[in-house]
Amino acid sequence: MNPVIGLDIAKGESQGQAFLDKGKPYDKSFSVSHTREGLVAFHSFLKVIEEEAGQRPTIILESTGHYHLPVTRFLEDNQYLFIVVNPILSYQAKKLSSLRKVKTDAVDAYALCELFYKEDFDQHKSRGVHLLNLRNLTRQHDAITGLYIQIKLQFQAILDQVFPEYKGVFGDLYSAVSLKTLLAFPTSDVVLQAGEVMVTEKIMSLCIRRSDRWAADKAKSLLAAADRNPFR
Repeated sequence: MNPVIGLDIAKGESQGQAFLDKGKPYDKSFSVSHTREGLVAFHSFLKVIEEEAGQRPTIILESTGHYHLPVTRFLEDNQYLFIVVNPILSYQAKKLSSLRKVKTDAVDAYALCELFYKEDFDQHKSRGVHLLNLRNLTRQHDAITGLYIQIKLQFQAILDQVFPEYKGVFGDLYSAVSLKTLLAFPTSDVVLQAGEVMVTEKIMSLCIRRSDRWAADKAKSLLAAADRNPFR
């Protein structure tokens, strides 16, 4: 026999279906919680399939970002063969699945088992999992970087409408002292009302590593920028 278990991975839980051999599904679909207790129960089920089929089952699952990591780590630790398939490939298998009138996640797990017997898969090595993780982290990094850039552009657009002269006060507009100063004095009117002494003291408290003279110079620059500001 050639046993396999298909897992449809979701956040915190997976839906599974076991086959003892091609065309021989074992019992009904089942769920696996991604907790220590849930994985221990899944391990017991794997042993049952091994006894029924006479050999260890292979596990097939879809790449789902980071949701499958608890399961793949468990399979690695217990030396089970597993296959992580491309979502595009598994999607095609789900479309061709013959099951109807059952839960979608049960259909997906069943379809992954059918896909296992149709395709010639290689054992999924640990290195492959690490590469998937790295790719996922890289995509997340790109997404966060894109959001950061968009926020900076929106911030500059608002500043141009409220206090455009402020951009020349500090060397780095996005430094901590610059942003905190702007938070304390968000408009030119607030700066002018506060006066040079109060602005100097505030800048000194925000950047204690710099000299008092530096804080005073920045305060003067800020008041001059507020005075030049075309918007009130």
